[in-house]
Amino acid sequence: MLAEQARLEGGSVQACHEAVNDGEGLVRQWRVTRLTRLGIPGPSAQAEADGVGWHQITRLARRGCAPALAMRIAR
Repeated sequence: MLAEQARLEGGSVQACHEAVNDGEGLVRQWRVTRLTRLGIPGPSAQAEADGVGWHQITRLARRGCAPALAMRIAR
């Protein structure tokens, strides 16, 4: 579907993939930012950004759970 759309728009499949990858990078950076704002150290936030449930961590932290413990629970 993406390849067909790229051909119709005069683009390339690679350009479509790059756009998708840019979006994924933005989502990942948003997660890292949110985790660091909760008190997760930057290196840990970077390492765990793709493997944890940000919303679950937020709920736990707002209920008084230490951010590092909330992150371990959310894995």
